[in-house]
Amino acid sequence: MKYLHTMIRISNIEESLDFFCNKLGMKEIKRTNNEKGEFTLIFLGQNFEDKNQPLIELTYNWKTEIYNGGRNFGHLAFSVKNIYKTCDNLMKKGITINRPPRDGRMAFIKSPDNISIELLQDGEALEIKDPWKSMKNIGSW
Repeated sequence: MKYLHTMIRISNIEESLDFFCNKLGMKEIKRTNNEKGEFTLIFLGQNFEDKNQPLIELTYNWKTEIYNGGRNFGHLAFSVKNIYKTCDNLMKKGITINRPPRDGRMAFIKSPDNISIELLQDGEALEIKDPWKSMKNIGSW
């Protein structure tokens, strides 16, 4: 596995960018606006050239939400060489796959302390196939 990013939900883009970029010296690496999901993702890193650096993902939900009880912390993310094999191995070890990789690309599990962990297929999504495409979500992720 390769550590990718930590996601933090934010309530104000400008204030957050001022803090992370102007005060801490991070740089905006990538920004995505998702009209359908009504959110903006902003990835921050230390420099533009390092494609292997861990990032901070700032998630701004367009609908107002007050974050309580750690809701502003989202998840840890790791890339894996084969999402299906990784999930199968984790299930064999007793780990619940909370969000199965139905899309051949993304799955979620939780730590013993309920920290969400996103597993992302390295490169292109794998061919969508069973049993994964039929699996239901279990609990929250």
